[in-house]
Amino acid sequence: MKGEGKYTGWIVLIAIVLPVAVAILYFMPKGNEASEMVKSIPFFNAIFNGASFLALVSGLVAIRNGKKMVHRGFMMGAMAMSALFLVGYVIYHAQVPSTPFGGEGIIRWIYFAILITHIILAAGLAPLVLITFARALKGDFEKHKRIAKWTYPIWLYVSLTGIIVYMMIAPYY
Repeated sequence: MKGEGKYTGWIVLIAIVLPVAVAILYFMPKGNEASEMVKSIPFFNAIFNGASFLALVSGLVAIRNGKKMVHRGFMMGAMAMSALFLVGYVIYHAQVPSTPFGGEGIIRWIYFAILITHIILAAGLAPLVLITFARALKGDFEKHKRIAKWTYPIWLYVSLTGIIVYMMIAPYY
């Protein structure tokens, strides 16, 4: 992270604060009633994940076709959608208890396999995205490409599995 300069402190801070905040939200006591608006957040978060996924795929197509500014726009869009997801996630989980998955049998194992890999990869994604973004902003495209080879598939997986997790848990809300 040495080359990120002025961004390094922020990246480290976010890498520490985000997982701690999510852990606190998980264990924090919740009320029994949330507004209908708050209860609708998971639906919108699935939309944000879908938009992020589409922006990521479109950004890859753009850069492979040599359209750097188009690529940049799609990547900034993916970041914006992921940021909106994160805000919604925090607001929702600060007020609503976790919803238990009601599926049984093999579908239960599939759900938890997807959920666990989603959570683990999502926990490390923010610093990867921020480092990748900082390197692009700095114009260090060789280092940007090296880390993007790791960041991109993880971000794509987290966005896609976010949608899948939502679709699997939605009947139990």
